[in-house]
Amino acid sequence: MLAPRTGSVPRRTRLASTLMAMTALVLVTGCASNKSNTGTHSPASGVHYAAPGSSQARAAVVKWGKSYEKDRKNRTVILRYSNALSQNGQMPQATAVLRAGVIAHPKDREIASAYGKALAMNGRFEESLNVLQGVQRPDTPDWKLMSAQAAIYDQMGNHGKARSLYKQALKIEPDEASLLNNLGLSYLLSNELPDAEYTLRRAASLPGADSRVRQNLALVLGIQGKYDEAIQVAQAEIDPRQAEANIAYLRTMMQNRQS
Repeated sequence: MLAPRTGSVPRRTRLASTLMAMTALVLVTGCASNKSNTGTHSPASGVHYAAPGSSQARAAVVKWGKSYEKDRKNRTVILRYSNALSQNGQMPQATAVLRAGVIAHPKDREIASAYGKALAMNGRFEESLNVLQGVQRPDTPDWKLMSAQAAIYDQMGNHGKARSLYKQALKIEPDEASLLNNLGLSYLLSNELPDAEYTLRRAASLPGADSRVRQNLALVLGIQGKYDEAIQVAQAEIDPRQAEANIAYLRTMMQNRQS
């Protein structure tokens, strides 16, 4: 829904409503070492990123669903099946699979991390943080768990806490594109656009960056009025006509909110 065109509407509110209307804003939980315009391959999940409802996403659900029926306690199958379900938009089912996985593997940090992320995607933030904090080890911290916790704090509006965790994680994994992507989105959510652009440019330049990282960069460029460059970045990831349409739509929304 468009915000009223009045000077009394805070810029952050206008930006938030703009972001809600766009589809490029994506947190990335892990990237492979090779670039691909078709999506992200997560080493943990073994599933390529696919749009919800696509034939690829549905096929992954069917494939791993069969494996899960054969062995519901196999940790690899639990992770891959839950990932396929979540990518297809079947979050309640993905959460149920991971809940059972946590019971079967109570000390497995990877399953616990995936379960915490699923809870957060369902809006159960406090419960999610409890799960993630319960499996984190201060002596051997896991950067992926830090990133997951940070993303939850961002969703709760605690951007300072989120960025502290992202920066701690970057000390462990300095050139991880997914961490820089999520840090960039943290800046974007608080309307710190130059910092968001700088961080997302760094993320997009790394070998592990995928389509979603570059689409996020295109979104930030567009919000700042850098439409030509935004189109150029977006066209490398999606159909050129769709890229131009997306940026034109964003341009119109931003102009409306400035009037």
